[in-house]
Amino acid sequence: MGDVTTMTTTERTTGRPADRRRPELAAFLRNRRARVTPQDMGMPAGPRRRTPGLRREEVAQLSGVGVTWYTWLEQGRPINASPQVLDAVARTLRLDRPEREHLYHLAGVPFAPAHEDTGQPVSPQVQGILDAMAPLPAVVYNARFDLLATNAAYRSLFIVVPTPPPRIPNALRTLFLAPEGACPLVNREVELPVMVATLRSGYGRHVGEPAWEGFVHELAAASPFFAELWESGDVAPPGPRVKTFRCGRTATRLRMTSTSLSIDGMPECRIVVYSPADDITRAYLDHEKSRP
Repeated sequence: MGDVTTMTTTERTTGRPADRRRPELAAFLRNRRARVTPQDMGMPAGPRRRTPGLRREEVAQLSGVGVTWYTWLEQGRPINASPQVLDAVARTLRLDRPEREHLYHLAGVPFAPAHEDTGQPVSPQVQGILDAMAPLPAVVYNARFDLLATNAAYRSLFIVVPTPPPRIPNALRTLFLAPEGACPLVNREVELPVMVATLRSGYGRHVGEPAWEGFVHELAAASPFFAELWESGDVAPPGPRVKTFRCGRTATRLRMTSTSLSIDGMPECRIVVYSPADDITRAYLDHEKSRP
């Protein structure tokens, strides 16, 4: 059985893109496998090894995949690889974020950063944009509705529960666990199902990741309403919506349109801005803007 990794330099730099990626994938996996020792993975060193690093069968076992499948992957054969399987291999080989992204590209699979990549703090420039939007409430969410940054107008309208690091404040956790009378959403039973359906659309890119699985399990255990909505399996993409809020300070009902804006360099994150949808809300925000 021939190994495609023995192709010549000329063969590796000609032909179709997929054909050129496969030998690069094979070389990359072999190189990274050689860097990881059994001791790194909590395994005994065993007898003297002919090659450094883990054996193919050890990578397969630690990644939860078949030995033949992993062997074919490392040989650059044209087989299908799911993001979940590539993530498992990446964890075994201790790939960092750039290496993991490189693995995806070589395998011909679209790369979606893990939750930990989207929990990064926003830049001062993005925070400045949020602050300049006052009196419009504005926030930076990731796909899990973590609050990565907010402006003062958002914090005056929503409940933002201080969270000790490394945990990040989360809009869904707050809205589902707040007493019903304290929830700023007037139509809670209408809006929360849409938010959960939007969460599930992001979850599809993170199935099996501990941060996401732990979040869903924790919220389902704490909120029967969330558990019921999650079991429905509904999916919805982020998009503009008109929402009605109850201002805690004045009890004024505010109708606002949410608009999502993407952020360069922060995949799966978005700025969400709430603008007035009626004259009462517009007048309220104008009054807030004039307050000292």
